[in-house]
Amino acid sequence: MAGIVAEHASFDRALNKIATISVVDLTRGLRHNTAPCVTQGHSRASHETFAKVTEVSISKAKKELNWAELGFQYRQTDFRFSATYSDGAWSAGELLASPLIAVHEGAPALHYAQQCFEGMKAQTAPDGRVLLFRPELNSERMNQTAERLLMPQVPLELFLRGVEEAVRANYAWIPPYGSGASLYIRPMLIGVGENLGLRPARTFEFRVFVSPVGPYYKSAGLAVISLAVSEFDRAAPAGTGAFKAGANYAGGLLATRHAQALGANEALYLDSKTRTYIDEAGSANIVVAMKGNRLVSPKSNAILPSVTRRSVMTLAEEQMKMQVENRPIDLRAELPEFEEVAACGTAAVLSPVGRIWVDGEWHAFYGNGEKVGPVMQKLYDLLVGIQRGELADVHGWTREVSMD
Repeated sequence: MAGIVAEHASFDRALNKIATISVVDLTRGLRHNTAPCVTQGHSRASHETFAKVTEVSISKAKKELNWAELGFQYRQTDFRFSATYSDGAWSAGELLASPLIAVHEGAPALHYAQQCFEGMKAQTAPDGRVLLFRPELNSERMNQTAERLLMPQVPLELFLRGVEEAVRANYAWIPPYGSGASLYIRPMLIGVGENLGLRPARTFEFRVFVSPVGPYYKSAGLAVISLAVSEFDRAAPAGTGAFKAGANYAGGLLATRHAQALGANEALYLDSKTRTYIDEAGSANIVVAMKGNRLVSPKSNAILPSVTRRSVMTLAEEQMKMQVENRPIDLRAELPEFEEVAACGTAAVLSPVGRIWVDGEWHAFYGNGEKVGPVMQKLYDLLVGIQRGELADVHGWTREVSMD
């Protein structure tokens, strides 16, 4: 790859070398306590296998992609950022060329789901600047999850540097302004290293990778979706629902499949104690525009604190002069008050919900569930306008990523 100087052999050559190690070599390696397989951390084997990037030349030429037709799926980019935690301290971190992670077979992330992640986006502004949206809140939320899962917190400086280095190194993959696409950013924290018993890992990796994406729900602009109330519970009242832990999402895959079998896009979860109050959708928070110029978001200690939802509620109150409320929402009792509903999050942005399946029937909202209502359209325009640098950022929510 032009402009890159790697310290060691390429990944493909090293992998082939590993694949051809003989049983004699393996026995010799174990006898000397130096396994010839790939190990996690800053070991010699790890460096030989996963080339460390020592120089990055940022290309100003964009990749030749059909940006307007991108779906929400993984697309490998050139670089990712990685830092490790060991013996009570974080490494400085570095850019890597390989998308693969080598972990010990006993890693707690694999067996006990000691891992968490975040979701963010970088947008291109009309003047060419590359903007992040409230990244300090993602850092804060990751550290809250880390504390809950007995993982080391990632310092804000390391978090922001990792995100910005990954974005900057992959400039060619950042969708251009006006394309409708964005650069999705996935910071993640995983427990790695040798382990067997149920206890915290001793070594952790903080990694940031990026991928250009289109809308989460494939549609130009706003997409009207539908939700189906799930018979499954997402999280217990005092469980991990308020944290962005990977295990929360694996448990929801079956609920989403059931919802899709009913013709919905996502599952809608009610509280697990009474199955009365709205918690959240499978991949997003919920906001409801109710009669009386009110915007209401569900309140529960099992709901993930969405950066998007917090921003939308602020915009509704300040820019649209709506009465905002964060409180429990009794779905069945308050349905007649619903005028518009939306799912909101980094991936979903603000997706209007046209219909909800509950108790064996569909309940439709604005425009018989087929049109975007004026409240959600205005909120979407305000939110996205700030994220893309089209509107004044009076709150200082955006952060420019320097390309120098």
